[in-house]
Amino acid sequence: MSAVLRQAASAARSTLRNTRAISTSPVSHRDLVQEIYVREIKSYKTPAPPKDAHVGHVKPFSAPSAPKAPALPADLASELSAYDAQEPIKEPAASVAQAAHSTEEAGAGAEAYLAFLEADVPEEVHH
Repeated sequence: MSAVLRQAASAARSTLRNTRAISTSPVSHRDLVQEIYVREIKSYKTPAPPKDAHVGHVKPFSAPSAPKAPALPADLASELSAYDAQEPIKEPAASVAQAAHSTEEAGAGAEAYLAFLEADVPEEVHH
């Protein structure tokens, strides 16, 4: 039995030596496709646009004309006095009556709504 243990111990030691001899540093694999792609992108130069590339796409600039100051009427005093002399336009009395009637309806509607809110909730009959 001791011979078997000695062989197992020597086999374990030899595997430890073999694993220690292997380098644990990462192996650098070069990605050739990526290197070629990056090199081509770095060496790419965009073509220079022609001088008249904007023709047909952009309108020519023209500065807007200066605004004119508003002119006052020559007879401003007479226009103001005519405005002051005008009588205000009064609405017909019928529209006043309609307005009063609509406020009464609105008040009744509000009272009815408040009465509805204060009423007890009717219980539903279950079948």
